[in-house]
Amino acid sequence: MVQQSAQGPLKKTGFWIGIALFLVVGSASLVALRSAQQSRQAAREEAAKPPPERVNIAALGRIEPKSEVIDVAAAETGVLAKLLVTEGARVESGQVLAELDIYEIRKAERDYAASQLAEAQQTLAAEQTLGTARITEANTKAGQIDRPQIQAIEAQTAKIQSLQARLALAETDLVRFQNLFSQGAITQQDLDRQQTQVDELSSDIANAQATKTQLELARDTALENAAAQVSMAEANLQLAAVESGVDAAQQNLALADARLNRTVIKAPTAGQILDIYVHPGEAVSSNRLLSMGNTDEMYVVAEVYETDVGLVKPGQKASITSRNGAFEGNLSGIVETVGLQIFKNDVLDDDPAANADARIVEVRIAVDQDEAVAMLTNLQVDVLIDIKANTALRER
Repeated sequence: MVQQSAQGPLKKTGFWIGIALFLVVGSASLVALRSAQQSRQAAREEAAKPPPERVNIAALGRIEPKSEVIDVAAAETGVLAKLLVTEGARVESGQVLAELDIYEIRKAERDYAASQLAEAQQTLAAEQTLGTARITEANTKAGQIDRPQIQAIEAQTAKIQSLQARLALAETDLVRFQNLFSQGAITQQDLDRQQTQVDELSSDIANAQATKTQLELARDTALENAAAQVSMAEANLQLAAVESGVDAAQQNLALADARLNRTVIKAPTAGQILDIYVHPGEAVSSNRLLSMGNTDEMYVVAEVYETDVGLVKPGQKASITSRNGAFEGNLSGIVETVGLQIFKNDVLDDDPAANADARIVEVRIAVDQDEAVAMLTNLQVDVLIDIKANTALRER
């Protein structure tokens, strides 16, 4: 009896414990279920939210002059004889920077060609002077021949006119003598004498006219000969100009000048010498001799990933910093141009996890503080391009 009464309370206690455990487990399951539902709801709400708008684009870049870095090379191979500039020197466009060893030879050839041209020009000038004198002489002779002949023709013309006047008077007298003879007032001898006078005057006129014709023919022949002499003198003058060799000498001089110019290296534009690669005594081939650029205006070439370049526009502001402290603080700039080609990146990040084979577009940024980076060509910099203007435009 005692044993049965002791087991009763124990059974009741286990029952209540089981119920308590059931309630605890149920409550925990309910809490876990509700928490999972809340987590899924929060995830759905988070997924439904629009992605955050980007306000800037980061890129690596390099500093270079506005005109870019120009590699200056020689037009011919040889040995560098003279270097006329030093690193950092400022030069003007067309200024001679260096000379090859064959410069003196080419200069002597040019001088010889110039002397040949001067000699040909002197010969031509002498021939032209002589030819001009011959033409003047021929014209003078023509004038000397023509004036007397004109005078002779004019005198013969006057003589013919005088004879014609006398003939007219003699013919009038002949008619009067014939009337008088028919009346018996004069003799036959008087009439014959008058007739003879008329015939002589007619003959004199014919002879005078023939003489005048001969004088005119002689004048025409003399003028033709004189004109031929003038033409010959002019032709000789032109032939002398052709045979003088001035044109050939000018071409030889131009060729010598061109060959001389190939032995000197000139600055293609104004700027500053950035680096020198070949020094006097060293061989010159097709490689660059030196590099230069216009450091008065400096630019940053930012390598923007091809996936981001669509957000970059000219006129956007940019911030430039140096990770190695080459210059202090941040520099400002404005995006000027966005490249039209996609390249493999040239500026490599020192982060080993960075993408070394990224595809990029070069974006040129005009730096506001040119003097701060004028001597830092090719310096690697970090660039942050502000694209908030693009974001605001899309929101409108």
